[in-house]
Amino acid sequence: MFNSNTSFHRRSEAALVWGLRAIALVSGAIVLLIVFFLVWEAIPVLQQVGAFRFFTDASWHPASNEFNLTPMLVGTLLVMTIAVLIATPLGILSAVFCQYYAPPRIAQFYRRLIELLAGIPSVVYGFWGLVVLVPLIGRLHPPGPSLLAGTLILSLMILPTIALVADASFTNVSPDYLKGCAALGLGRWAMIQNVVFPTARAGLITGVILETGRAIGETMAVLMVSGNVVQVPKSLFDPVRTLTANIALEMAYAVDQHRSALFVSGVVLMLIIGMLVAIAEVLNRGHLYD
Repeated sequence: MFNSNTSFHRRSEAALVWGLRAIALVSGAIVLLIVFFLVWEAIPVLQQVGAFRFFTDASWHPASNEFNLTPMLVGTLLVMTIAVLIATPLGILSAVFCQYYAPPRIAQFYRRLIELLAGIPSVVYGFWGLVVLVPLIGRLHPPGPSLLAGTLILSLMILPTIALVADASFTNVSPDYLKGCAALGLGRWAMIQNVVFPTARAGLITGVILETGRAIGETMAVLMVSGNVVQVPKSLFDPVRTLTANIALEMAYAVDQHRSALFVSGVVLMLIIGMLVAIAEVLNRGHLYD
């Protein structure tokens, strides 16, 4: 009986391992197919125009054979960077509050609230920003639709991602570490700063990468509040257009080189995501060897 059960568990474990390998293989193949499709569609304009013109042309006017992506790339990076800088400390500190300071009922209520924010569709965020946030910014400094509006909306949207991942990372910190800190007489913040943060570092890095990926890929909300002017912004109150917003606005009527140039935008976005994943891998490996 024992041998039969052991053999069954071994077969079940082997089947699970092969199933997970198959899922990983399918996931990797899907990613490669997406990259292949983007590159394949971008090749015609890259062959006819060249890659450098996407960063050296006077502006973005595909009908006039001008394909400069630099203003939209700068807008994308600015919106993403400022939003991540705002959301990351707020999300991590909110997770610290839930785990180590808040009473259990308040912590549970706060987690449900964050989960609710994570489930709200982006178009709802965009609509709220359009009818509430943009007029408030317009009173402060016209016109209203701006880099600042896009940044604030995006910060609110990515906050649940880093908050929930950080909360899960803190939950996985071994209770023995916390008991050891208490035995040594460390204060609560000293324990969090010197033990919890280093232990949860890999999870926090993953959360930052996830929120950054969402910030880069967000389309509708940013499109609705950022003004969609192709320019390099000189202040937070200037309108901007991101790469994703540009694709959403123009793909419906784009043809020939114009359509192919939009796929170049997609390739650029994939390269940015690839760089983020590579940076996260380097940081995580460095953590393992610390």
